[in-house]
Amino acid sequence: MEVNEELQILRHSTSHIMAQAVQNLFPNAKLAIGPAIENGFYYDFDIEGVTLNEDNLKDIEKEMRKLVEQNLTFEKYVIPDVQKQIDEFRAQGEIYKAELLEEHKNDNPTLYLTKDKDGNVLFNDLCAGPHLENTKKIRAFKLLSVAGAYWRGNEKNKMLQRIYATAFLTKEELNEYLTMLEEAKKRDHRKLGAALDLFSVRDEIGAGLVLWHPNLAVVREEIENYWREEHRKRGYVIVNTPQIAKSKLWELSGHIDHYKENMFFIQKENEEDDQYIVKPMNCPFHILIYQANRHSYRSLPLRMAELGTVYRKEKSGALAGLTRVQGFTQDDAHIFCTPEQLVDEINAIIDFVADTMDIFNMKFEVELSTRPESYVGELKNWELAEAGLKEAMDRRGMKYEINEGDGAFYGPKIDFKVKDAIGRTWQCATIQLDFNLPERFDIKYQDKDGQLKTPVMLHRVIFGSMERFHGILIEHYAGAFPTWLAPHQVAIVPIADRHADEAAKIANELKNKGVRVLLDDRSESMNYKIRENLQQKKIPYVLVVGDKEIEDKTVAIRARGRGQIGTKPVEEFTNALLDEIKTKGKTIVE
Repeated sequence: MEVNEELQILRHSTSHIMAQAVQNLFPNAKLAIGPAIENGFYYDFDIEGVTLNEDNLKDIEKEMRKLVEQNLTFEKYVIPDVQKQIDEFRAQGEIYKAELLEEHKNDNPTLYLTKDKDGNVLFNDLCAGPHLENTKKIRAFKLLSVAGAYWRGNEKNKMLQRIYATAFLTKEELNEYLTMLEEAKKRDHRKLGAALDLFSVRDEIGAGLVLWHPNLAVVREEIENYWREEHRKRGYVIVNTPQIAKSKLWELSGHIDHYKENMFFIQKENEEDDQYIVKPMNCPFHILIYQANRHSYRSLPLRMAELGTVYRKEKSGALAGLTRVQGFTQDDAHIFCTPEQLVDEINAIIDFVADTMDIFNMKFEVELSTRPESYVGELKNWELAEAGLKEAMDRRGMKYEINEGDGAFYGPKIDFKVKDAIGRTWQCATIQLDFNLPERFDIKYQDKDGQLKTPVMLHRVIFGSMERFHGILIEHYAGAFPTWLAPHQVAIVPIADRHADEAAKIANELKNKGVRVLLDDRSESMNYKIRENLQQKKIPYVLVVGDKEIEDKTVAIRARGRGQIGTKPVEEFTNALLDEIKTKGKTIVE
């Protein structure tokens, strides 16, 4: 058994023990669902008159440990009379279990019974399993938090209380995970965003719509500069497209049929007016640019890229800082190629992703997502698309997981999940293969044999969205951006007022060479200003200017995280700093 599967069974079994503990402490608690999730498990409860808090979680944990120590067994029980069981659940007030059982009454539903050493049934829960044989392996668990959750995720239903928790096979693994959670709290991009004056989200504008403050706008500008430079090097053309389009475009693309609930509609003034929609995707516009000219096999592949801002409706409860928003800019690209060019183009994109993530010192894992239940296009094209993606990865010997049924409605995809500095994974780059849209828009190229043929289309992002990627970067670096990205790269601190003019002169020299400089000539102590600039503002370098430095035409250098690194002539420091910026940190000032 793989560790992931073993962990999932452990966590699911532990969720049942948690439910049992909750009902022991709160006999009126009604049970909803309690699945294992990526990093743990949760369980939803309806507890009339009780709002769970931190103290309750401690009590529930204590009760769970008592149950575990009894070495209870889990036993599968096939329900012989489903209707009778439904009636029994309803009589007990277990309305959620009754509803679920009603839905699955034709699926040979089962209960899992928790029994003591004498065979007495202490608890039962509607569940398909599998579970542990007994509670012996439940050694390392922790209840983490309580949140509200609508029954079945529908805001029209009752709000339940969801307890999030986790469990591991060993206490060491649990402690490592809890340490990581504590570190993640310190790195929370929403807290750092306020502390470092990076971004804000205001009610006056709307949830999930981000204001980029000057400090983070600088970081974005540097990343966009890299993006444009690399795309031109790699043979892309850069385009710009409108923010809105008539509904007929989205009908033709299929988005109206498959994506309507996520789209923003512009209200019509009159019935005869055309309906306009704020764009949720850039792809139909790029297809129209392709259509504007004739193409032969000699002009392909055509690689078209855009930093295109799109808008997608999200439930307010799902929005979070920069990582889940309603308006965002995709570093979007669409590649039109012949079937023969497909595998090489996919490999070129994988190289682009690998080169980019290396700059940020991020490793990544890869997942292939296949055809979903709701898909468009012909099955044979889906099979060809999936085979093409697999061939590209197999050819370069890449390891990848298959995520069945999680492709986009128009094509399968490769997802890149990057690992940050504390080991968390984030969804960023994606490659999606699309046979559908080229056929819907009837785009063609003339092949070697003179025949008009339909090109293959690749959808591709490297960062995913600028908002999400910057949220990831803030947490990856804990707000301490590398010098090439830092909003201020250098702070200059004169020791006394008489040194201010020389400090300003050095600041101007650096600014003229493109360095982002903060001149800190406030009437605070030198040590306070050094500490604030390095530790609170997280500026990479502080230069101290006093009598000796002015006399020797030098600066005393402090580096963030490294302390004093000595005294250098201004020109020598400047050259070393510019080299660090140019190489994106492959060389550093020493």
